[in-house]
Amino acid sequence: MRAAVLVVLALAAPLPAQEKSPPLILESVRVEPASPGPDTLCRLSVTVKNSGGRPASALELAVKLNGRDLPAYKNRLYLKAVEPGAAREIRLFNFWSTEAGRPAPADGKLTLEVTLARAAWMQRETKDGAETWTAAGPVEGLPLTKTVTLQMGKK
Repeated sequence: MRAAVLVVLALAAPLPAQEKSPPLILESVRVEPASPGPDTLCRLSVTVKNSGGRPASALELAVKLNGRDLPAYKNRLYLKAVEPGAAREIRLFNFWSTEAGRPAPADGKLTLEVTLARAAWMQRETKDGAETWTAAGPVEGLPLTKTVTLQMGKK
């Protein structure tokens, strides 16, 4: 009888939660040029992939360069829609490889950290020929961070 009770209790216990990947991911971070020299203007873009069932937008991104926040990203939202099942490249602000107060690193490496801090699911409606987008709740599983390290080239 005790064995039967133990089996019933074991079956009634909740199963451990399976790791579920977030519906939005930072698929890639791209910097051009890939080996910037000192005082080089760099182009930055990210690719966001949506495996959810609704469009996502209102993307809040934060960017750090060698551990220091780039202030251009503070209090900014990107209102580009990432459709369900699709990936979208989003151009971000350009940045300088070095500037006053941020000299070239001694090891010659630039570490760029991009964080997708928040995003919202969007509800799209068309009425009288006008399309409206309304936030329909936050995207779960955020923040997500992706880091790339660039080897600086010579000027």
